[in-house]
Amino acid sequence: MKRVSLREYAKLHKLSYFNVMKMVKGGDVKSEIVNENGKDVPYVLIEEEKEKEIREKIIETTSSKKMTLQEENLLLKKEIQRLKMELEKCNKRTVLS
Repeated sequence: MKRVSLREYAKLHKLSYFNVMKMVKGGDVKSEIVNENGKDVPYVLIEEEKEKEIREKIIETTSSKKMTLQEENLLLKKEIQRLKMELEKCNKRTVLS
């Protein structure tokens, strides 16, 4: 098994550091914590079999997100409407309080 830091693992898979931390805490990847200079530093343990599964998951999620501009625009408009409704609810709550 090879041991790499979280940042190196993120660069290796082109992920954000935050996503790698979530994977470690969720148990998706094996990790260990090493005490270096009085600080606990997490490391990811790379296993070839597990890495293949993780790469497939990453490829599936990135390829399934391809949308046309029109679809993305509609999705964003729906999100704006949802946020406006939530904002109105929050404003009503603060006025009533």
